[in-house]
Amino acid sequence: MELELTGRRALITGASRGIGAAISVCLAREGCDVTLVSRTRADLDAVATEISDISNVAVSIVDADLSVSENIDRVLVEAGHVDILINNAGAIPSGSIEDIDEPSWREAWDLKVFGYINLMRRVFKTMENQGGGVIVNVIGVAGERPNSNYVVGGAGNAALMAVTRALGARSIAKGIRVVGINPGLIVTDRMEALLRSQAENRFGDGERWGELIDQRLPPGKPEHIADMVAFLASDRSANTSGTIVTVDGGSSAR
Repeated sequence: MELELTGRRALITGASRGIGAAISVCLAREGCDVTLVSRTRADLDAVATEISDISNVAVSIVDADLSVSENIDRVLVEAGHVDILINNAGAIPSGSIEDIDEPSWREAWDLKVFGYINLMRRVFKTMENQGGGVIVNVIGVAGERPNSNYVVGGAGNAALMAVTRALGARSIAKGIRVVGINPGLIVTDRMEALLRSQAENRFGDGERWGELIDQRLPPGKPEHIADMVAFLASDRSANTSGTIVTVDGGSSAR
């Protein structure tokens, strides 16, 4: 299926590894010029090199901490025109409400919750002025399946789901689509670290993190999320807005 994304410009946050890196490579393969954003310059350079090896699209990188709202304007200035915004940056710790203190809670939400919202607020107006665009929020299945040992992430994801649905319900009238993806368990370095923390809480041994994975439902790959992002960002999904797509191998339905 031809997605007809050639020549469009995509801004991807959290692009240095895992799901964000896979999305960046996937969109580049589909012909998008890409701006990669993350806090880690060296990792961004590696992803940019990978893209340059497989595609002739334009690639730019911006190292910025999106938990600092002042950095968002700089990112958008350096990115220039944006047809597609992929919100993906986030690092929320696991733990119960007793475990997570207020500074840790605020730090996590400053990056993922307010980082997403602040980018959407700025990009939405720009897209309206340019006649359209697409915003894809990579959120997380914890927003629809709350877990008391991941309370900060579950609450933050639920908030982003609500924002995505509310904004997307009216945005299509302005030529802008806003959609979300809720990945389930995806094999990434960050997910392993999260499971190690949960295993430490449950078993007293972080090395037993593999026991937390339901062997009947093997975890997904970053590329599974990237392919869905590309489809939702394309005109093949032109009538999709204000909705969240769950990609978790069916675990939410069990």
